[in-house]
Amino acid sequence: MPFRVKLLRHLRLLFIATSFTLGAYEAQAQFTLGGYSNSHYAGIHGVPNNPASAAGTHYKWDVNIAGIQGGAGNTYIRFPRSILLHPPDSLQALKQNRDYFLDTAAASTKKQLAWGNVDVMMPSVLYSIDELSAVAFTWRVRSMANGGNITTDVANFFAQDFPNPAFANKRYDMPWANGSFHWWNEFGFSYARVLKDDGNTVFKAGATLKLLSGVAAGYAQVDNATFVMHSRTNGEINDGTLKVGYSDGLANWQNPALSNYKLFGNMGVGMDVGITYEWRATVDGLTGYDDSQWNTEADDYRLRLGVSITDLGSITYKKNPGSRDLDLRTENVNTSDLRVRKGESWQQYYTRISTYFTALPSEDKFRMNTPAALNITADYNIDGRFFINAGGRMALNAGKFDPSKTYMISYFQVTPRYDARYIGGYLPLTVNRSGQVDAGVGLRLGPLVIGSSTMLSNLFQKNKNRLDGFIALRIIPIKRGEGKVGCPGTNF
Repeated sequence: MPFRVKLLRHLRLLFIATSFTLGAYEAQAQFTLGGYSNSHYAGIHGVPNNPASAAGTHYKWDVNIAGIQGGAGNTYIRFPRSILLHPPDSLQALKQNRDYFLDTAAASTKKQLAWGNVDVMMPSVLYSIDELSAVAFTWRVRSMANGGNITTDVANFFAQDFPNPAFANKRYDMPWANGSFHWWNEFGFSYARVLKDDGNTVFKAGATLKLLSGVAAGYAQVDNATFVMHSRTNGEINDGTLKVGYSDGLANWQNPALSNYKLFGNMGVGMDVGITYEWRATVDGLTGYDDSQWNTEADDYRLRLGVSITDLGSITYKKNPGSRDLDLRTENVNTSDLRVRKGESWQQYYTRISTYFTALPSEDKFRMNTPAALNITADYNIDGRFFINAGGRMALNAGKFDPSKTYMISYFQVTPRYDARYIGGYLPLTVNRSGQVDAGVGLRLGPLVIGSSTMLSNLFQKNKNRLDGFIALRIIPIKRGEGKVGCPGTNF
């Protein structure tokens, strides 16, 4: 089989979980690798998580050549290892209890979720003006898919051979279910500065202003729906509304997918802001860059704390005329007609089923919010090479108030790490808001950084429901020669 075909099949598999259920995209959609992105060697790769980290860094300059992070997963469906090596040609080719296993026994109150994301960092650069201030330019191309918040009994109703007579004559409630997709481009312009340095304490602050341009976006949200299926051909929906909006870019999707990418199609603005605090056990403070390349005192802190708010912003899209809100109430609907027919695109499906319901007035534009999040980190320096990093991320716009948004997962992470000048190792341990626990591994070898926050967990799990990966190549200053004994900044 040609390599290109194999690659496309594996990429398709990455998003199968999202296609199977109305899940909530909850991946770590920042350009980040656990532990590495919050380390003092992250350079340009630390700016998307906290722009204040750019000030007083080790590097006089740092250039990202290219980097990519991707992830997908869900809480409802697991896949065996074998399917990763031999992905199916289509969703229809998958067989239940052979190619996938459903979490049908979960409590009915549990919310089922799924997710997928890709974040590509294009050529980007950080430049330290001096030991007190720095500027950075980042270029990222990002995409996310969100959705979910349906209970297990509703997920079973649609996933178990729908329409299945076994689920007949029972009332189902769907207070809130949502799904969205967003693909956008962003140019970030950052400035960071040391505000205070008295030798024992160092305060830094930074901000990134973003110029956003949207490629494609769409959303759907069901509110307060109740329904009963009487048979395979008859059902009723007693209450509920469906809010839908999608852009022309999504309606007129072309193959291959990259042919849809166009700059400056739908404009918007965004912002990241952040601060850091460093406590130093001995009075030294920050020094300058020796030979204009290396700040030796950048990591002499004993404890560093950071707080940032990222991805404040939005992009406005014009609604495609085919997208409209619907009143779902109907006393008689052919339940079988609600299935997606063979060869039917999602646009054709929505156009068809919308004829069964009453259209509601809606705006001709929608604003797609970017995934705002609050980030808090603590970094403890054990002996100059070994560190412990703890951090949390909390989504700021994951509620049901506004359906047209993408949003982060809320999670907590602890990462032991080893960091020397040209080598680093990271062992992120993560628990997300759904209670899923993951262990991963990362490695920094000079200009190359590679890793995954789920790699170790997946090695020991027979059936898997999430995966992710990170790889980036950068150009950093390399200075040969011996470092000073006891100075962690020059230890390797």
